Amino acid sequence: MKNMAKQDLLSIVEKIIALDSQMRFASIIDLKGNIVEGIMKTGKNSLESQHQEEHFCKQVSQRRKMRKEFDRPLGKVRYVHVEREKVTQFVIYTSRKTIFFTMEPELTIQRKMKIVSQIKRIAANL
Repeated sequence: MKNMAKQDLLSIVEKIIALDSQMRFASIIDLKGNIVEGIMKTGKNSLESQHQEEHFCKQVSQRRKMRKEFDRPLGKVRYVHVEREKVTQFVIYTSRKTIFFTMEPELTIQRKMKIVSQIKRIAANL
């Protein structure tokens, strides 16, 4: 699959954001750190400005490159989970894209892990 159509990417983030009422934001980031598609859940306010969001996504891309050097001894990263006071953040790597999504922190760890598994299936072809 060469280049996924913008509509296909939109469909993927729509599926991700619809997985749970506690989802806040879902995005697909290219390997350079640009948001190629992103949706804020209706009724949720962003905790960051658009500039901060773009800056954060650039950093997600940089951290992906930094983590790669440990792939040989430790294996590839399955996902990254950051638990903050106001929000839970997840990063999932596919071969050509990075999925970044946030959710309310109140969900159980079991529910969060189920969502991660669902997103891996939804985004398997990216």
